[in-house]
Amino acid sequence: MNAPSRIITLTTDFGTSDAYVGIMKGVILGINPGVQVVDLTHAIPPQDIHEAAFTIYSAYRYFPKNAIHTIVVDPGVGTHRQAIVCEIEDTFFVCPDNGVLSYVLQDIGNNTAFPMNAVAIQNASYFLPEISDTFHGRDIFAPVAAHLSLGVPLTNIGPSVQDLVEFPILTPQVSKNRIIGQIIKLDRFGNAITNISERTLTEAASAYDIRVADTRLTRLNRAYAESTVGEPLAIIGSLGVLEIAINGGSAEVGLGLKWGDVVEIQWSD
Repeated sequence: MNAPSRIITLTTDFGTSDAYVGIMKGVILGINPGVQVVDLTHAIPPQDIHEAAFTIYSAYRYFPKNAIHTIVVDPGVGTHRQAIVCEIEDTFFVCPDNGVLSYVLQDIGNNTAFPMNAVAIQNASYFLPEISDTFHGRDIFAPVAAHLSLGVPLTNIGPSVQDLVEFPILTPQVSKNRIIGQIIKLDRFGNAITNISERTLTEAASAYDIRVADTRLTRLNRAYAESTVGEPLAIIGSLGVLEIAINGGSAEVGLGLKWGDVVEIQWSD
């Protein structure tokens, strides 16, 4: 069988100090030596399904169609939690059914232009011969992704499934003159990424009173460097949502921000 041109991405909480990621790559390349493997990230905090869900949602649209995104953030490994392959708009997700697709599933919603097809991973002929209770990334997810990259039909992997696990997505509350949102991610620069989209802000006003923790900001930057070094700022980041940052520093450390902190925006008519 000739292998189609495919990309497999890996998103895990394994870190890079152990051999786990390399072992998964070895399994994939042993099945399809011609596939391109891309490390999306291995720095998801341990067992942090929410972080994994936001990460894959932020990244998957930037890959070619038919990419296979393998997500192994799996605190339920070895239990009866389901393993799945989900196809959305010619993109494949190989992962545990534990909520890691929550943002992606909310994004497509009921949009019939992006139909979803999901199957349970049950056909053991696409697994490694021996299955560990603690490393399904190696024994199940990696080989299944590799076989998909060779063109194995989704229907061969297992039966169709519905009602995938989703956790509630934090959405901002918008009233006449106020938006209340939350910090949903802190990146490695210490920037606090919120759930308040650029569209929500644009529809609200052009001048704002932005409050988070003990910090008040009154304008949106177009660039971090528009503020002096060490100064806190608000900016629409590359993900299209409001970020709270410090030019040349960490808003997480400098402002004491954390996941779930409330961000309140007010404006005048």
